[in-house]
Amino acid sequence: MKGHRLIFSFLFFATVAFAALAGGWQPIKDLKDPNIVEIGEYAVKEYNKRANTDLILVNVVKGEEQVVSGMNYRLILEVTEGKASKKYQAEVWEKAWENFKNLTSFEPVKE
Repeated sequence: MKGHRLIFSFLFFATVAFAALAGGWQPIKDLKDPNIVEIGEYAVKEYNKRANTDLILVNVVKGEEQVVSGMNYRLILEVTEGKASKKYQAEVWEKAWENFKNLTSFEPVKE
């Protein structure tokens, strides 16, 4: 029985590790990291240009990252619009070595 637990534990952790290597979404541990904040600011600025709005980033509430050809970031952003506080989910694709960023999605979070 002890052997089964050991095998199960190994398989579980191997699966989790493989998911991270194979492009699975992983939680961002430090939401105050300057690069993460910069990605959030980029998302809001780009959305403002596209939608002709004036959102202001308050903070990054939650985030995940995914290794692709570069990095995908999925961030929950708290923003203000006038006096109203709102949350949006933004997805940004970044290739840092090319100085490339692309806002792929920016949607209100339904609460």
